[in-house]
Amino acid sequence: MKHLLSTIAITALTAGAAHAQGADVPDNLEKLSNFQSTGVTEFTVIDQDDDYADQIRETLKRIEMPDGFKIELYALVPDARHMAVGPQGIVTIVGTRKDKVWAVTDRNKDRVADEVKDFAPSLTFSIPNGPCFSKDGFLYIAEQNRVLLFPAAEFFYESPDVAAFNLVAEGALIPPEEESFNHSARVCKIGPDDKIYISLGQPFNVAPPEKLDLYNEWGIGGIIRLNRDGTDREVYTYGVRNSVGHDFHPVSGELWWTDNQVDGMGDDIPPGEINRQTEMGQNFGAPWYGGGSVRVSDFGYDEMEVPVEVTFPVSETVAHAADLGMMFYTGNMFPEKYKNAIFSAQHGSWNRTEPVGARVMVTFTGDGTLSDDDTVETIPFAEGWKDENGEYLGRPVDVAQLRDGSILVSDDLAGALYRISYEEPAAQ
Repeated sequence: MKHLLSTIAITALTAGAAHAQGADVPDNLEKLSNFQSTGVTEFTVIDQDDDYADQIRETLKRIEMPDGFKIELYALVPDARHMAVGPQGIVTIVGTRKDKVWAVTDRNKDRVADEVKDFAPSLTFSIPNGPCFSKDGFLYIAEQNRVLLFPAAEFFYESPDVAAFNLVAEGALIPPEEESFNHSARVCKIGPDDKIYISLGQPFNVAPPEKLDLYNEWGIGGIIRLNRDGTDREVYTYGVRNSVGHDFHPVSGELWWTDNQVDGMGDDIPPGEINRQTEMGQNFGAPWYGGGSVRVSDFGYDEMEVPVEVTFPVSETVAHAADLGMMFYTGNMFPEKYKNAIFSAQHGSWNRTEPVGARVMVTFTGDGTLSDDDTVETIPFAEGWKDENGEYLGRPVDVAQLRDGSILVSDDLAGALYRISYEEPAAQ
């Protein structure tokens, strides 16, 4: 850990000094990298006891799940997107697609959050969608075009000033000219190899041919990995349109991930994807395939010979449901059949005549030992955030596991986290 911090500190301070030369105001990231105070003393604190919380609890009465499962409001968290539960169970860090990161704390351990406040309030974030923790307590936050590192964040988040470093400096995650408001929500996860894996959605509905070489070089439309000190960046996954959720199988260690597919092809095609990656460098078909085995006609891709060997999804989901965050369940609270299952969030469609999604799905994977041609089924687990008129009452984004084996679900429409727990039903 000492070597890791030293390497990151040297890189961060160099990048910070270069940035500060052209700055008219002090750079707070540079100060935090030097363990200096920024002068910021105030947090934004979200009230947890207002009428809005009661309205959400009414919505949760609609949610249908298998027998024995219960869903409750855990916290009000504005714009809540992807979550990272601290390895000590002290705090849950929640990203957004705006400029805030939130720290959620259940101090009395009654499984309802007592406090929600902004994390590192002296910093200006840009789409800090993707937080992830390492097992030894390092917090990483993947933004639109930067990755920040916060050592020991779980213990120092109580202060407005918390040590922070560039893992990937602003403008170095992707070329700045490729920044877009579209598909800019990154996610990250630490792999079994102790490297950090970061998804980079490509910014188009269908990427034009002239962009493909550049995107393959950078890993745009793919998943990259690098050492936890920011070195040895490489492209791990190709042929991805926009993945906003990935995790590693607890038994096999293989990378699985969701992918959002091409819009404008009709209500029922192409399917969404859950993919299983068995080795580095595999290509999953974009932009020649819009999802599953459905070819794309834009730019004449459907008339081209596909120049790569394509790995097709291990599970196809309903078209345009927007499969986002996912995690493998490793807890002991839920029935045994859920061990190693994927819980994933369908955010809900916009590009469809009849809306679908806005629910939590489950995919049973067993021990992950599948042949190349095997598929698995993804089915609804918790649904009811879409009413009889097709109006969304919530839009799930991500799923995370608490230390007691219950799971959290984030919702960026309602601005909330929900907790799903299980208790064996009483015998009839």
